[in-house]
Amino acid sequence: MHHRGVAGRVSVGLLLAGMTLCVAGCGYRPGDRAVSGGLIGAGGGAALAAVTGGAPLAGALIGGAVGAVGGAVTSGNSVNLGRPLWR
Repeated sequence: MHHRGVAGRVSVGLLLAGMTLCVAGCGYRPGDRAVSGGLIGAGGGAALAAVTGGAPLAGALIGGAVGAVGGAVTSGNSVNLGRPLWR
């Protein structure tokens, strides 16, 4: 197991926060934004966990939850990447 210092943990936290803002922008309705944010967050979380030596399933669960919440609470007026693929 790798032991990371505080700087490494802060870097990963900032990366996750930035990813959350990026993935929260798909769709016009809060439900659409929550779904797209959750899906993209799950993929990003799994990838990040795999790269950093963590458990991809745990990363997917955490990333999906953070992405869904981020998508649901952001406004379509502040961040909007267009119509989601399923609409």
